[in-house]
Amino acid sequence: MGYHKINSTFVFYIKSTHHSNMKTNILLLLLVISIFVTGCQQTTSNDETFIPKKGMIKVTILYPNDNWKTFDMDYYTNKHMPMVDSLLSPFIRHVAIDKGVAGGISDTATPYLAIGYLYFDTIADYESAFGPHGEKIRTDIPNYTNIRPVVQISEIIQ
Repeated sequence: MGYHKINSTFVFYIKSTHHSNMKTNILLLLLVISIFVTGCQQTTSNDETFIPKKGMIKVTILYPNDNWKTFDMDYYTNKHMPMVDSLLSPFIRHVAIDKGVAGGISDTATPYLAIGYLYFDTIADYESAFGPHGEKIRTDIPNYTNIRPVVQISEIIQ
């Protein structure tokens, strides 16, 4: 088996002079095709290989720490964010969650108990996704926290 590069695309071909090698060559070709197709699939919101791209929109949801604040990380991770991911599909590209463990020094209180991230291709995608489902998402907040979240919408620069 060999290949040629044409306009940044690799074209694979099979050289075979023996009929007995034909099965092997066909299996190799099918393997190459399946690897190519897998590599071309679009990143989904739960894909661990997600890499944010310049110009994407990142919605950051911060849950500030303070006296008497509670946060159920299990509910947030296993129920709330999967619900958000499902409701905002197909526009949402990725969901990520941080759990605060400390402030600037390891033994100081964390400024945020949790931070959630939602990634979209464009601000229009975010608005299209969130608009019809915002109320349902907001009414679920008391199920995991008594904190009023702070939301920031950002454009990824680098």
